[in-house]
Amino acid sequence: MAAINESSVKQIIDSVGGAENINAATHCVTRLRLILNDEGKVDKEKLNTIDLVKGSFSANGQFQIVIGNGTVDKVYDLFVRLTGIGEATKQEVKDAAAEKMNPLQKGIKTLADIFIPILPAIVTAGLLMGINNILANPGIFFEKSVVQAYPQWKDFADIILVIANTAFVFLPALIGWSAVKKFGGNPLLGIVLGLVLVHPSLLNAYALADAQNKGTVPIWDLFGLHIDKVGYQGQVLPVLVASYVLAKLELFLKNMSMIRFSFLSSHRFPFWLPGCFPLPLSDR
Repeated sequence: MAAINESSVKQIIDSVGGAENINAATHCVTRLRLILNDEGKVDKEKLNTIDLVKGSFSANGQFQIVIGNGTVDKVYDLFVRLTGIGEATKQEVKDAAAEKMNPLQKGIKTLADIFIPILPAIVTAGLLMGINNILANPGIFFEKSVVQAYPQWKDFADIILVIANTAFVFLPALIGWSAVKKFGGNPLLGIVLGLVLVHPSLLNAYALADAQNKGTVPIWDLFGLHIDKVGYQGQVLPVLVASYVLAKLELFLKNMSMIRFSFLSSHRFPFWLPGCFPLPLSDR
């Protein structure tokens, strides 16, 4: 194991352009994570010859130096002391890295930050739906389906289907929670916003085509403005837009000087407007 001393850490600092080129630094289990002012100043050849360094790469606006498990924290302590930059949390480093991204990268990162937290629910629902399909579809194990061959499994398959469908039926609520949280608003309002878009009083989006053919699409008549009473089952873009409007409106109202009405204005008033925002106007 390479010796951890000030000399080796100083070599790392010099190799990345000196202390003046370092904006922020943190570490994970094995790597130093640096936000550099100019990555062009990094001398990778010199850096990779240092005994402490196992490798380096740049990703998502961060320059990462592989040190190793059990040693990176000691190297980081020396690194912070020698550069005088102060310790930073992983979130602070991520925020600093995001500021260096171009608009496309920022957009992709925003979508990733919204959807990654809800992936476990969606993946689990997909796996359960696969199990239900194995039980309910014919021709997999027998000519009949498992539930037809063994009726005692039917209710078990129905329970699995209910659990599996929940994440997809209430997908706008999951996205609303994650999106409003990402945009800086109250995530609980995001959940309710998503539920509004799939409320049972609204026509199910999957039944819209049939209702249009029959001419039975329900509408709201708001002072001459016709709005279709249609839900947003399985849709992503409307709840993303509404969540952004909700979060920004809530932050705007929080920043107003009306302190005595802060609870009313920041937690109740901003809720109804984004909820109405994505509802489609009728062409009638």
